[in-house]
Amino acid sequence: MASRQTEGRGRRYSSIVDTIGDTPVIRINRIGPKNATIYVKFEAFNPAASVKDRLAISIIEAAEKDGRLKPGQTVVEATSGNTGIGLAMVCAAKGYPLVITMADSFSIERRRLMRFLGAKVVLTPRAEKAVGMYKKAVELAEKNDWFLASQFETPDNADIHEATTAREILADFDGERLDYFVTGYGTGGTVSGVSRVLRKERPDTKIILTEPDNAALIASGVAQERTPSHAPESGHPAWAPHPIQGWTPDFIPYVLQEAIDGAYYDDLLPVAGADGIAWSKRLAAEEGILTGVSGGSTFAVSMKVAETAPEGSVILCMLPDTGERYLSTPLFDGIPEDMTDEEEALSKSTPGFQM
Repeated sequence: MASRQTEGRGRRYSSIVDTIGDTPVIRINRIGPKNATIYVKFEAFNPAASVKDRLAISIIEAAEKDGRLKPGQTVVEATSGNTGIGLAMVCAAKGYPLVITMADSFSIERRRLMRFLGAKVVLTPRAEKAVGMYKKAVELAEKNDWFLASQFETPDNADIHEATTAREILADFDGERLDYFVTGYGTGGTVSGVSRVLRKERPDTKIILTEPDNAALIASGVAQERTPSHAPESGHPAWAPHPIQGWTPDFIPYVLQEAIDGAYYDDLLPVAGADGIAWSKRLAAEEGILTGVSGGSTFAVSMKVAETAPEGSVILCMLPDTGERYLSTPLFDGIPEDMTDEEEALSKSTPGFQM
């Protein structure tokens, strides 16, 4: 009999959306630091494989509850991909048409996944950046009387992380040390929602926020210009193109502003995209954890935090998604399709079939 056995979850699910959340916290064993223990909260275990599944279900169900979203109404949203994939999954399960606007600079896998899940994807010129795809979504919503998901402004964003992500962390570390919580930001929902709870119930836990070193919007100290509806008036002057897809659009989201104004984080550390790529590759090859550039970047900062952390510290690192939606990006540069010389030599080392 196998030494590993499973017993099922003890329940049956009424819908795919009921499987969102309760993602595992996993210890890093082979590449972790000597003086500290790093755990990762691996959001790829959500049904559409990213943390944005939480946001998607929160937006849709809150809007259903208060009547902002009518039966059969089309949902529209601007996204770099993960929120769109999450919304496509939720809308497919609940029967809402979905239209996504997305800059054409983001990975092809993302747009294909959204279309596979039944969504329509309207591409906007990369030169117009995130603000361009955002404005296109607003235009489509206003013209067609569609429901605009508004991930960057809606309180439903941080609320779901306060109600789920943060509570899962408290439960998983109940009675145990948790010295640092490390996360990046896209919309800012994770840091704003989780920090609300940690500040009250685990005040000794230091919250570390990170952003790309060449797109350090928060570190710049320059305030974001906004419309009366809290939407970005224009792109932020400190932004520059970076390879960490899903992180740091070219404006400071209103959801993130809560964490900035409330001093919800103890330190803000920059990270180079190249470091995020390198650590993502190491997590895959040496820990078996397949995460994207954003996860690798958060892990890079977690390793940086460990360098000066007291002996025995415990660090929790957010891993937002899976690495599979980065196949056409620099993350997979250098990963060959054909056999390498070493692999060909292995093939020829036995008398069986050879290419």
